Amino acid sequence: MIKGISRKQFIIQSGSAVAMTAFGFPNIILPNRKKKLGVALVGLGNYSTHLLAPGLQLTKHCELRGIVTGSPEKIPVWQERYSIPDRNVYNYETMHQVAANDDIDIIYVVTPPSLHATYSIIGAEAGKHVWCEKPMARTVEECEAIIAAAAKNRVQLTIGYRMQHEPNTQTIIRYGREQTYGSIKQVKSGAGYRAYVPEDDWRLRLAMGGGALYDMGVYPINAVRHAIGAEPVSIRGEQITERTDLFVDADEYTVLEMEFPGGVYAKCETSMGDSINYLDIECTDGDYYLRPFQAYSGVRGETSSGTVLEPFEGHQQALQMDNDALAIKENSPPLVPGEDGLADIRIVKSVMESSAADGRWLRL
Repeated sequence: MIKGISRKQFIIQSGSAVAMTAFGFPNIILPNRKKKLGVALVGLGNYSTHLLAPGLQLTKHCELRGIVTGSPEKIPVWQERYSIPDRNVYNYETMHQVAANDDIDIIYVVTPPSLHATYSIIGAEAGKHVWCEKPMARTVEECEAIIAAAAKNRVQLTIGYRMQHEPNTQTIIRYGREQTYGSIKQVKSGAGYRAYVPEDDWRLRLAMGGGALYDMGVYPINAVRHAIGAEPVSIRGEQITERTDLFVDADEYTVLEMEFPGGVYAKCETSMGDSINYLDIECTDGDYYLRPFQAYSGVRGETSSGTVLEPFEGHQQALQMDNDALAIKENSPPLVPGEDGLADIRIVKSVMESSAADGRWLRL
């Protein structure tokens, strides 16, 4: 379990963790800073198809060069659309052969969360930098195994929290760090949507990393941690399901509370039954918010002093991937290291434990 830490300790420990996984790449594998890095998408589902692949057409520091898929029928479509040569096409059984492919510098794991550890580790052991989608994995142990594999193979690991790259989110984080509106008193956040998915969709299966808490809950959890700039000292939560015919073993709704050092409290909710999308921060000298706070576009906000945070007009995923590619080129810390994803999964598992214990408070 994680120990509660202050804002100062949060910054220090985050920096140390980043340094462990970001620095020390052998000079022989550092890429030419003017060269675009080659990305292979692992998993060609909706997110890869409609957001990551199009985003990679807009990036300056990386480009789509390869695919890994278990669906043979998708291969000719992707090859034609993105001019991917046969040598850069893999399935899950042959993915390890990417080690011999100099076209590929990065593997981006976009499979269901239950497979994140497996393919992130294969990528790291192949000597490729690893981008892993959120949630990082299903368990703390899987997260730790990914981090260990990246460190052992001296490759960079980063988690696909696009919101940390989004400009208005960065502003909110800065407000908290600089105490622009005084000390933070309370944070409230929620993320969710009304799920209409096939009965065999992974998002409905807990064993595959489905359910509201895994799929959407990491958004408010991550946002609250970084808005406050500290780790929680205690937590409680409750998981609820109304459509039991659809959500057989996964949660449809989760509500949780976190206590942070200094008596700061956060309340979060996440849902696959209702649409919610907000981040509200109350401080001693004012307040500010983002609504929506984790949409693919249109993230906007306002402060109590009248400052309007206008929506970012660019492509969020392209910005995220360019920032992460540049970190590799410059051998600098990624914005979202593996330790950040691990911290969220520790909280997720604690929420589950609290819910199973009738929502009692747990010390972390």
